[in-house]
Amino acid sequence: MTNPGAQPEQRRALLLINRRARRGAQWADLAHQQLSAAGYSLITPHEDDERSYSELILAHQSQVDVVIVGGGDGTLNAAALGLMQSRLPLGILPLGTANDFARTLGIPFNLEAAINIIVAGHTRRIDLGEVNGHLFLNVSSVGFSASLARNLTAAAKKKWGTAGYALAALRLLRQSRPFSAILHYDGQQEAIKTVQFSVGNGRFYGGGMTIEKDAAPDDGRLDAYSLEVRHWWQILALFPSLRRGTHGRWGNVRTLSGTQFSLHTRRPHDINADGEIIGRTPAHYRLIEGAIAVLAPGKP
Repeated sequence: MTNPGAQPEQRRALLLINRRARRGAQWADLAHQQLSAAGYSLITPHEDDERSYSELILAHQSQVDVVIVGGGDGTLNAAALGLMQSRLPLGILPLGTANDFARTLGIPFNLEAAINIIVAGHTRRIDLGEVNGHLFLNVSSVGFSASLARNLTAAAKKKWGTAGYALAALRLLRQSRPFSAILHYDGQQEAIKTVQFSVGNGRFYGGGMTIEKDAAPDDGRLDAYSLEVRHWWQILALFPSLRRGTHGRWGNVRTLSGTQFSLHTRRPHDINADGEIIGRTPAHYRLIEGAIAVLAPGKP
């Protein structure tokens, strides 16, 4: 028989909040208070600790039951390797600019609602993408999006939010030129000329753009597309379809689905993974199925 006066067992969590994220400093203390009130015993590394988020996760893995990360997609990406290696579940507080991974999983941007999902404890095992040994949750791109990632400063994202993506994109759009590449997939090899080649793991990226309308982070596949347009202004015509994830209907957009892709370019091009430049082409992509567990709403 359950003792009505008994206290529930306290859950132990490592709380990692990026105070440089758009709402990180604003909501850090409130998040700590609300999680403590919900029954979590929290470990919060000192702000001066210079270890990476993945290093912190591995250092504390025997002391906690869950890792709660507050920040944007870049913050989550920094924790991905530690989560995969420790096999600890991830709780998400969407405190960044775009929060596309939270959007993909249906996690609300309201702090209290996001904490309620963590408390509910429903886990969803999701895939990760990998490019040249670097993990990504949302998308990795070569071409226009990589140029955008290089030029969009942290200060602009914090000040302008998702509008910062649009402002920076408009400035760069006129400079975009197609580049030549060799694409390898499913044992095939094709020469392409593209403005952007993108490989997505989840559904959303870039402040609400859609990699593919039916994509999910646990569907066991990567979805890729290549924008094979000749002129920069054609991207403007594609924009509504890129938002909806229906761009594959256009004749100048190549779409693919699989677990491995390789892109070799005539000259080196930057590779963007979840908003960070991680190296230069060639780019070798692969899927890591069921890589991490995330506390998220159940599928509808």
